[in-house]
Amino acid sequence: MSQKLTAARVPTPGKILSRELEARGWTQKDLAEIMSRPVQTINEIIRGTKQITPETAIELSQALGTSPEFWTNLEAKYRLHLAGKDS
Repeated sequence: MSQKLTAARVPTPGKILSRELEARGWTQKDLAEIMSRPVQTINEIIRGTKQITPETAIELSQALGTSPEFWTNLEAKYRLHLAGKDS
């Protein structure tokens, strides 16, 4: 008996960020103000149309009390997942 393996769902970094904002009771505007970034930038990250750069990872880590590596690792894992889907 064979079973089909299904790919694990890999959440977008934006989804993780959205959940974190929700847990804190923050809006995208709140985070944008803390980071001194346009709200559009935060929205694009959450929608997955903008990648988290190392610079953005540093700013997110400072705003949220996480490590920059947390955000760069999420981004890298998500991009690897996407690349694997195309293969």
